[in-house]
Amino acid sequence: MPYVILGAGALVLGVVGFFVGSAYRKKSAEKFIGSAEEEAKRILNDAMKTAETRKKETLLEAKDEIHQLRQETEKDLRERRSEVQRQEHRLLQREESLDRKTDNLEAKEEKLAQRTKEIESKLEECEVLKKSQMEMLEKISGYSKEQAKAYLLEVLEGELTHEKALRIQEFERQEKEESAEIAKNIIGHAIQRCAADHSSEMTVSVVALPNDEMKGRIIGREGRNIRAIENATGVDLIIDDTPEAITVSSFEPIRREIARVTLEKLISDGRIHPARIEETVQKATAEVESVIKREGERAMIESGVHNLHPEIIKLLGKLHFRTSYGQNVLNHSLEVCHLSGLIASEIGADVTLAKRAGLLHDIGKAIDHEQEGSHIQLGVEAAKKYKESEGVIHAIHAHHGEVEAKTVVACIVQAADAISAARPGARRENIENYIKRLEKLEEIANSFNGVEGSFAIQAGREVRIIVKPEVVSDDKMVIIARDIAKRIEDELEYPGQIKVNLIRENRAVDYAK
Repeated sequence: MPYVILGAGALVLGVVGFFVGSAYRKKSAEKFIGSAEEEAKRILNDAMKTAETRKKETLLEAKDEIHQLRQETEKDLRERRSEVQRQEHRLLQREESLDRKTDNLEAKEEKLAQRTKEIESKLEECEVLKKSQMEMLEKISGYSKEQAKAYLLEVLEGELTHEKALRIQEFERQEKEESAEIAKNIIGHAIQRCAADHSSEMTVSVVALPNDEMKGRIIGREGRNIRAIENATGVDLIIDDTPEAITVSSFEPIRREIARVTLEKLISDGRIHPARIEETVQKATAEVESVIKREGERAMIESGVHNLHPEIIKLLGKLHFRTSYGQNVLNHSLEVCHLSGLIASEIGADVTLAKRAGLLHDIGKAIDHEQEGSHIQLGVEAAKKYKESEGVIHAIHAHHGEVEAKTVVACIVQAADAISAARPGARRENIENYIKRLEKLEEIANSFNGVEGSFAIQAGREVRIIVKPEVVSDDKMVIIARDIAKRIEDELEYPGQIKVNLIRENRAVDYAK
C-alpha cells in the first residue's frame, strides 16, 4: 500500500513537472521570437538607413560629375568662341587688306590709262613735228628724201672702204701671230720624238737570306715574328719554297722599302723577336726618310731648279718610290722638267719657270695616299702652301686639262707631260688599276670609327686592320668586320674573295730602374 501511494505521488509530481516545463519552454520560445523580431526590425531599419545614405551619396556624386561636365563644356565653348572670334578678326583684316589692294590697283589702272592717253597724244605730236621737219629739211637742202638717201649711202661706202682696209691689216697681224703659235706647236711636236730612259717598278721585292734556316726564325714561334713584321710595316711577307729568299709584297712602295730594309737589318743582326722588330722598323723608317730627302735633293740638282722649300724637296723624294702606270714618277717629273726647258728655249719662253713647273707638275702624287683629293688638287694646294709662283700653280692645275691652260708655260708642261707618258712601254695601265683598287680597299677600312690603320696585303686578297682597343670591343669587332666586308662587296669589283682581318691588341709598357 505504501508503494502505491508513493507511485501515485510520483506520477502527480511528474505530471506537475511536465506542465511546469511546458509553460517555461513556451515562455522562452515567445521571448526568443520577440527578440528575433526586434533584431529583424533593427536590421531592416539599418538597411534602409544605409540605402538612404548611399542614395544621397550617389546623388551628390552625380551632381558633382554633372557640374564638372558642365564646366568643361562651358570652357570648351568659350575656347571655340574665342577661336571663332580670332578667325573672324583675321578674315576681317584680310578683307580690309584686299579692299586696300583693290583700291590701289584701280588707282594704278586709272593712272596707267591716263598715262597711255598722254603718250598717244605725244606720239601724234611727234609724227606731225617729224613731218614738218622733213619738209623743212628738203626745202633747205634742196634734196628729196630719195636723193638724200643716195648721197648718204655714197658717203658711207667710202667710210666702209677705209674701215675694210683697217680690218684687213688687223687680220693680217692676227694671222702672223697665229702662224707664230703654229710654228711653236710644230717645234713642240718635233721634240716629242726624243727618247729617254724610263723605269717600271714592281709591287714586290725579294730579300736574300743567308740560309733556309733563317725562314723559320723570321716566322718565329707560332708565327709571332712574321705577324709583328707585317703589322708594323703593313706589307705581306711571302715565304714559299724559293731557296734562300723571302718576297715582300705591297702596292705602296714606301712601305715595301721600309719592310725590305727592316728584314735586311734583322737578318744581319740575328736577333729576331717582336720588341726588336719594332725597334728595327723605326730605324728603317728613319733610313727611308733619309733616302727620300737625298733623292729630292738629287732631283733638284739634276733639274737645275733651286730655291725649293724643304718640304717640296721631301715630296720630290717621295716620288722616287711612287709609280704611275708602272712609270717611276720622279724620273717622269725630271723628264718633263728637261723637256719643258727644251721647248721653252726653242720658242723663246721663260726656261726657268717652265723647268720648275715641269718638275713640280705631279707633286700631288707624293701625298695622294695620305690626303683626300686628286693629285692635281693636292699639288695645287701644296704649291700654294709653300709659296710657289702663280705661273707654276696654274701649270700644275692645267697639266691634265682640268682647267684651261692660259699661259705658254702651262701649254709647254702639258706637251712635255704627254711626251713623257705617251712613249711606247712607258706605262702599264693594269698596274695602276691594281694599285688604285688596293688604295680604295684601305680607304674603305680607314673610314670606320675606331680603326687605327689598315694594310692591303696578299695582292689585295686580304686587308689587315688594326683597331683601337679602347674604342672597339671584342664583340664590336665582329660587327665592324661584317660592315667593312659588306661595303667592299658594294663598292669594289675584284676576283675571288677578300679576307677582312681585324686585330685588337692591348699593351702595357714599364721600365725597371
